[in-house]
Amino acid sequence: MLVSKLPSRWLILFSATVTLCLLPVAPTLAVDAGFGVVDITPAISADTPVWMAGYGQNRKAMGVHDPLYARAVVLRDGQQKVAIVVADVVGIFYPAVLEIRQQLPGFNYVMVAASHNHEGPDTMGLWGPSPFKSGVDPAYMKQLVDGCVQAVRDADAAAVACKASYGTAQSEVLLRDSRLPTVYDPVLRAVQFTNAKDGSVAGIVIQWNCHPEAMGPQNQQLTADFLYATIERLMDKHHCPVVAITGTVGGLMAPPRNVVKNDKGEFPGEGDFEYCRLYGEAVGDLALQAIQAAKPIVLTPFKVAAHQVALPMDNPVYKLGATLGLIRRDIQLFTDDFRDIGEPVDFARAKGTVAIVSEVACLQLGSLHVAGIPGEIYPELIYGQYQEPVEPNVDFPDANLEKPLVKILPSKEFLIVGLANDEVGYIIPKRQWDDLPPFAYQRTSKQYGEVNSIGPETAPIIMQAMEECVQELSKSK
Repeated sequence: MLVSKLPSRWLILFSATVTLCLLPVAPTLAVDAGFGVVDITPAISADTPVWMAGYGQNRKAMGVHDPLYARAVVLRDGQQKVAIVVADVVGIFYPAVLEIRQQLPGFNYVMVAASHNHEGPDTMGLWGPSPFKSGVDPAYMKQLVDGCVQAVRDADAAAVACKASYGTAQSEVLLRDSRLPTVYDPVLRAVQFTNAKDGSVAGIVIQWNCHPEAMGPQNQQLTADFLYATIERLMDKHHCPVVAITGTVGGLMAPPRNVVKNDKGEFPGEGDFEYCRLYGEAVGDLALQAIQAAKPIVLTPFKVAAHQVALPMDNPVYKLGATLGLIRRDIQLFTDDFRDIGEPVDFARAKGTVAIVSEVACLQLGSLHVAGIPGEIYPELIYGQYQEPVEPNVDFPDANLEKPLVKILPSKEFLIVGLANDEVGYIIPKRQWDDLPPFAYQRTSKQYGEVNSIGPETAPIIMQAMEECVQELSKSK
């Protein structure tokens, strides 16, 4: 459960640096693929309120508009099997991810992600009835863990021989960046799996780069937000299960205003379920374009590299949350080497910089790379579109620029799994960090982002760890 400490057996089995160099398998167009879907909607009752996540405190769910799900895809290449499961929640901390893996023996790797849905239950402890009380229900956390496990098991049981195709489509119209500088990841990426025997579509995986927050902070109906409509659009067309991955959402990517019209020619706004549906359907149409453009791709053999990392916790709000017991996970002393994972310490008595343990991972599935990023990464870190010259008044104008993901990954075919295996908040380029006055862009107040980032060293550490993962993949046979 989320509140438990990491058992020693997990630390032994999953050491500070873990690289799974899997047995070589001859490349083939066919791969076994299966999909599983499990309802994880919490029950709402007067005795057990559901506190909704993603905005402020004291937002109590009053009903269910559409169910929340854990959706999984399992891939097998004949000797190994890997899984990706995505839940319609705001975030899943690393200890819960380890619990899920503990219940799935026989898998070479399980990547657990959240869609970052802002209209589901609090799973992190930050959105309870008051700023000083967690909104996490331990019984629901068990339901969430069990649902993710069952979705993976169902996907494994449903796996059949498939051929895969990979395609992309892009649109900046369907994104809004509320933080300067304006930089997008406008690419929707899709993988379609076709049954090798009868040619039917066995399942689809898509990755889009937008916060699921079309319904806004006033809504009190549980919903998967726009992704429910996106998935329905694809299922109506292809009659198959769909896994929707949230990718590059830092910076801050949100549904745009005045883009989708209803039948009356009007622009419904945030908080309107019609707006939510119309935007979701527009994203679904973009996904259909990506699928239409898809080309065959080889997904075997499998290789996986996964590294634990220590991330220094500099955010005073997060420190307060840890002190109050709202953020319930182990804390270590930071040793100035993110690869050095120390023993847990008592947060209240710790002296010096403290850190949390998280994970960075990369899956190489044939020619497709799947980058697992444990938070909300900024688009600059994907494409290297850093502002030059540096904006005056940022906090670290001389910081080294992080190597972007497109220069780290060796192929153009990739998926970005945001909030993979953890949620550490915004992953901001260090040279863009702007927490102290005077502020950049001649602003009188700081921009949003730093308030929900663990600290300025997060991006350099995560990008360095990703590069080291990919280097290990290239060396393994």
